[in-house]
Amino acid sequence: MSERERDEHTGTETTGHEWDGIKELDTPLPRWWLWVWYGTILFAVVYWILMPAWPGITGYTKGVLGASDRAEVVQELGDLAKHRQAGEARLQNASLQQIEADPELQAYAMQVGQSVFGDNCATCHGAGGAGLKGYPNLRDDVWLWGGTLDEIRHTIQVGVRSGHPQARGEKLMPAFGRDQLLTDAQINDLTEYVVALSGRKASATAVARARQTFADQCSACHGPAGTGDPAQGIPNLTDAEWLYGSDRAAIRDQLWNGRNGVMPTWEARFSPETIKALAVYIHANAGGDAEPAAPAAPAVATAPQGSAVGASR
Repeated sequence: MSERERDEHTGTETTGHEWDGIKELDTPLPRWWLWVWYGTILFAVVYWILMPAWPGITGYTKGVLGASDRAEVVQELGDLAKHRQAGEARLQNASLQQIEADPELQAYAMQVGQSVFGDNCATCHGAGGAGLKGYPNLRDDVWLWGGTLDEIRHTIQVGVRSGHPQARGEKLMPAFGRDQLLTDAQINDLTEYVVALSGRKASATAVARARQTFADQCSACHGPAGTGDPAQGIPNLTDAEWLYGSDRAAIRDQLWNGRNGVMPTWEARFSPETIKALAVYIHANAGGDAEPAAPAAPAVATAPQGSAVGASR
């Protein structure tokens, strides 16, 4: 066999490949690189023997060690469940009021509630519970369905218009415009009336024309003074809290189309103890709710006093 050509400058043999007069040198790989490469091959062979590695027709090689990430996760979840059992047992046997009165138990409930809220509630109510348009703010002291511990727990459990047998939200906000229950002119006047209820400047003539319309169409739910009824989820129209917007266009849209929000029931997904923890977390962060405020005096002429329109704020 003839000797391969050597490069005259380096003395290194060439491979015989040439491009545009440039010849490729047959430079050997660094010794350290070769040993690293051999080491990776050896490591792979040892890994194939010790760990699950090769797929087959009906399964895979289990490896000498029989390691399984799935089994490790199951074990970790089991350990976590055992760790939580003591806390869950205490939650199960304590009332909501007792939980908040016990700093240690409340701290445990808050941890569970925060985790559950972040995974399940923050999508609608926001990461901090401050709400979004159409989704209530859970950080203030305004509660559409009541803000006591028991009322919060019950709302979480059965939801609102969720299909649960005990779901809240039996009364619906009519779509006065879409269903042609009122004329455009009546809805425009009623918009001014609601603006006036919130203590803002409104057309006195429109308010006067809408007074009877409000009495006929709205007062049965919202009350003669527009103060609502938390027991039935009827919003107070005389405060400054607006779920769907407070400008005239937003109010008119609510009157025209109606607003009937839905909250799912969590009873089938969460254990009673988890629902308790979530109620404690929400109640503690929002400061809870006292007894419903006494109805305000009816407003006169240009300004009745209040907030949003609809079956849910």
